[in-house]
This record gives sequence, structure tokens and C-alpha cells, in this order.
Amino acid sequence: PPPQSGYTLAVLNVGAPAAGMNAAVRSTVRIGLIHGHRMLAVHDGFEGLAFGRVRPPGKRGPPNPNGLIQGGFHPRRTLPKKYFEEISANISNFGIHGLIIIGGFEASGGEAILELMEGRAKYEELCIPLCIIPATVSNNVPGSDFSIGADTALNTITTTCDRIKQSAAGTKRRVFIIETMGGFCGYLATMAGLAGGADAAYIFEEHFNIHDLQVNVEHLTEKMKTTVKRGLVLRNERCNENYTTDFIYNLYSEEGKGIFDCRKNVLGHMQQGGTPTPFDRNFGTKMGAKAVAWITGKIKDITLLFLFPRHRIPKEQWWLKLRPILKILAKYNIELDTSEKAHLEHITRKRISLESNI
Repeated sequence: PPPQSGYTLAVLNVGAPAAGMNAAVRSTVRIGLIHGHRMLAVHDGFEGLAFGRVRPPGKRGPPNPNGLIQGGFHPRRTLPKKYFEEISANISNFGIHGLIIIGGFEASGGEAILELMEGRAKYEELCIPLCIIPATVSNNVPGSDFSIGADTALNTITTTCDRIKQSAAGTKRRVFIIETMGGFCGYLATMAGLAGGADAAYIFEEHFNIHDLQVNVEHLTEKMKTTVKRGLVLRNERCNENYTTDFIYNLYSEEGKGIFDCRKNVLGHMQQGGTPTPFDRNFGTKMGAKAVAWITGKIKDITLLFLFPRHRIPKEQWWLKLRPILKILAKYNIELDTSEKAHLEHITRKRISLESNI
């Protein structure tokens, strides 16, 4: 068994389920144990942390070994602000030195973390390192390019769109209007449109008006004159509060009379997927390992920070670099690295900007 570090890390989930979340939890726990930490699993998110539903992993059964969402940790959307006193007390009672949060925008978007940081002014128990692993099908976490679960959701949407189009194999001139998840983020609609060969994908990030809708209808009208007599239109669930799925469906149905007919389909929660894709399992495993490594380093930095003021010495002392000269003057056979390293990125950027102006 590895030597015990004396540190305790807690893992909790926040937000909606995402395929691959369990792989992240398992990786976090296992790597934490390898580092010698005492690992705790918090059930039911911040509400569970407030009411003491904290226990070592495995007491309620381990997550599925294949990383499935079924039977694993069940996240909650509860935010910590109204439970500051109870959460602080339990952080102290369980001796938690660091908190790893796995979840979507509620956790990673800053809501939970900002609330915890605000609470630090009143509750010193909240002054611990916090690490976030983004896990949401919407892929809308600021500061990240990918989040756990988005790949599985995208695969599910693409497969479903293919099946829907296949259903029209015996029917000519039909257009499908499909609504995808994602909140205000158009990632799923855009990528599924690319993968599924959509004729249009309406998202919140790119404003569209009635003229754009008219152009898309005319495009589909011309398409029906070719050998491909099927159309696919994707709409992000919050792309526009007035141009709803029903509105677009009615518009296409009216303008396409005699040319094509329409069908609409709201995919719903099936987009969250079942079995995680290899990408999400692998991504979750790597993120869990990196989270433990990062938070371990931060805890050690904090420990050193308290250690140095206790001995009344600064954390960094310039003259320590002169100590190798003692060995050189004493005729020891050592090498002294006198090279200085500096980043010239800002100079490069300025030079490029000047050249562009010229």
C-alpha cells in the first residue's frame, strides 16, 4: 500500500447526468488512493455535503466498471449558497483538504465555485483548493473545449437522425425538423448537422431572421427537384424564443405545400445517451487523474506556504542560487548553470502587430 499523505479529498457531482461521469469518479478515487490520500464520495451533490451524506467510495456500491451512468453517482443541481454553515461544518468534521467537483455549468460555469469563494469571507473552512471536471452533454463550460458526455450525446443524436431519415426511405419529398439539447450552446446542433448532413442548423450564437428561414425553404424546394428528396433541419432548443420548433415546422409546412411535407421530432433526454463512447470514458479517466495531480500540488503549496512563515523565512530567497558557488570555490567538481530563461511571447506579438500595420 502507498504511504499515507495525511490529506483527505472529497468527490461530488453537480448538475445533470453525463455519460462518462462514472469513469471520471473511478479515476479520481483510484489515483487519489495511489497518492496516499483518504478519498470520500459525496452523494447528492452539495445537499449531500450539507447533510453529511459523505462516505468512503464503495459503501453504496461502486460505479459500473464500464463507466455507465446507470447505478452510479446521481448528481443534483443544488447550489451551495443556502447551505454554507452546514457545508463548512462537515468540511471540518470530515477533515476535507480539497474538493473535486464533477459537473456541468452549475459547477464548472462558476455558479457553485463563485458561491463557495464568496462564502470564504465568512467561513474559513471553505478556504480549500477546488478543482472542477467539466461534465455536460451541452459542452457549454467556459474555459474548456470539450466536456465529458458531449461525444456520447453527439453520437446518439447523429444515429437518431440517420434512423429518422431512414424512416422516409419509402416516402418522397419529406423534411424533418429536429430539436436538440444544449441550452444556449449550439455545439450539438452544429456538429450533428455536420455529421448527419443537415440542410440547416439554427443556433443561438448565430442570429437568424425570417429572411434566413425563407432562404432555407427555397433551398429545400430546389433540392426536392434533384435525386435526393429528403431534408433535415436541426434547431437548438434555445436558439430563439420566438422562432420555436412549432413555428419553424408550421412555416416549412405552409411554404412547402405541394412540394414537400414536414415532420417534427423533439429528441428529449434520450440525447444524454446510454453507454459512454470510448472518447468519453478515456477523457473522463484522464481528467480525473489530472484533477487529483493538480489538487495534490495545490495542497502541498498551501502546506509549504504555512510552513515558511512559521519559520520566519520567505518562500523565495534570491541568494539561495549563490550556494553552488561555495562548492566551486571549495574545488568540488560540479557544473554551474548560469543560463537565464525568459519568455519573449509579448515581443513576438508586438512585432507581428507592427508588421501587419506596415
